[in-house]
Amino acid sequence: MTDIYLIGLGNPGKKYSNNRHNIGFLLLEQLSEKYSSSFLLKDKLKSSCAEFKINDSTYRLFLPNTFMNNSGDAVRAIVDWYKINLDQIFIIVDDKDLPLGKIRFRKKGSSGGHNGLKSIIEKLKTNNFNRIRIGIGSPPLIEGTNKINTISHVLGNISLEEKSILDKVYKRVIESIEQLNTKKEEFIIDELNSFNKDQI
Repeated sequence: MTDIYLIGLGNPGKKYSNNRHNIGFLLLEQLSEKYSSSFLLKDKLKSSCAEFKINDSTYRLFLPNTFMNNSGDAVRAIVDWYKINLDQIFIIVDDKDLPLGKIRFRKKGSSGGHNGLKSIIEKLKTNNFNRIRIGIGSPPLIEGTNKINTISHVLGNISLEEKSILDKVYKRVIESIEQLNTKKEEFIIDELNSFNKDQI
């Protein structure tokens, strides 16, 4: 059984904790809670870390404390410390180019303009790593203009309505993550990519 390394992207600190940009943190916090595992800060890994077992697999969860734009520093530190293959890593990240409630599991790809992914690609010198992208929807137009304000959208707080959709998404992603060592990866990819929030 392979150990699983899950890295949620976000910004550390209370003021960011409910931002759309912090979906990676929020999902992993739910997962660690489910297994009664607490996050502890580990400076050498530039992250808060939690750990638990599912069957014979060790699941290691990481919340980088580097801030989003330097996520690659934490991911590099984790990869070097544990000497892991990149296929054991799963990056959980928000995506403004996906509709709210959509999930996309990809095994490689560009950053799509996401600064956290951009930093990871830079530090790992490859874009061949698993990422689970969770849609937060496009930024709305600024009133009276045809411009959008991406920063205020991603750093804006998740509304109650959005939360009820995202809770279904987290549940679906967590169920798939729990089966990473028992189901074929192709099956999990298909399961997540075909998820429809309205079916629940």
